[in-house]
Amino acid sequence: MLVDSRIRTVHAGKSGPDPEQEQLVQQLLTSLGPEGVDDVLDGTCTLIYLYMKWLREAHEAHEKDVVEYVVPTLVTSLKMLPKSVPPEAVPTMAGLAIAAAIGLSPTLWRNQYGDWTEAELTPLEATAFLLAEHINRMTDDHNFATRMITEALTQVESGAEREE
Repeated sequence: MLVDSRIRTVHAGKSGPDPEQEQLVQQLLTSLGPEGVDDVLDGTCTLIYLYMKWLREAHEAHEKDVVEYVVPTLVTSLKMLPKSVPPEAVPTMAGLAIAAAIGLSPTLWRNQYGDWTEAELTPLEATAFLLAEHINRMTDDHNFATRMITEALTQVESGAEREE
């Protein structure tokens, strides 16, 4: 939802985050506690995994390498956001995307380097946002990435209901 909200803000031509929305996000994260924040981080990594999986499959259908075509664009975009993405976070986000591109869990890949730092949280969100926007541009559909995730969640929920 957060990534979708950011995409809608950009497409609406608004610059900068909405202060009211930022306050609501902070309240939500505070109310979740440490375990809830870990769940949000894992969820963001899952989004990155799903986006990179879709991108990998789309590129493989055209006999192209997703790492060669997506990661350089992602890195360039992250480097263009120096206020939000410190330069030292860019290699971590690139590694995270590459891990997802080759089918590794971004969460498990990241765990080998310890806990997330506060300086990495915005770059993580930016990475998910940029990948979603990349998919939306490829499909020429501003809602494709969000719909893709919504459909995946619906399938998971349907499967869970059948098991019960």
